[in-house]
Amino acid sequence: MSRPQCPRCLRPVTHCLCALIPSLDSRTRILLLQHPSEVNHALNTARLAALGLNNAQLVVGEVFDDLAMLLSPPGYQARLLFPADDAEPLQTYTPSDQPLLLVVPDGTWRKARKLLHLNPLLAALPRVALAGERVSRYRLRKAPGPGALSTVEAIVQALQVLEAPASFDALLKPFDALIEGQIAAMGEAVYQRNHVEAT
Repeated sequence: MSRPQCPRCLRPVTHCLCALIPSLDSRTRILLLQHPSEVNHALNTARLAALGLNNAQLVVGEVFDDLAMLLSPPGYQARLLFPADDAEPLQTYTPSDQPLLLVVPDGTWRKARKLLHLNPLLAALPRVALAGERVSRYRLRKAPGPGALSTVEAIVQALQVLEAPASFDALLKPFDALIEGQIAAMGEAVYQRNHVEAT
């Protein structure tokens, strides 16, 4: 028998995060394209980001038939937040530039690459990236490489760059609570053995 679920954050009602989710405005529009395998993941950080940002949209799928429309909201220039050798550092954008539609694929690296492969319009977007070393607060999973961030962390760091001095740290409160809850559920000894010693 499944536990009752919050219809908004999709967490068990006993672990609902809605009280921690902010309601933040941003000049930048965020479009999250989520691989279906992430929807029921315990750490669905894309959903947390979409709920906490008023100018964000979460779309779930593998092939997005309406992608052309999603990528062209009036007044925005679309950019894909995804690493590439020719990715432009977000630090090069200034407040006087046209606002960005920041497109963020959500899934494992393999699934995110699959989204790009299945959606040529997505793959063709100019890419942007976060410059410099980034440290993740995601202590439950070993990062695939240095600077790898969860979806919500990448969005927060991108917005901190694009919209400085505004702060988007409030978006990380439900994320931190989620991590702490997962650690508490597994027990400190299991966490130490499997996640701290393994790193």
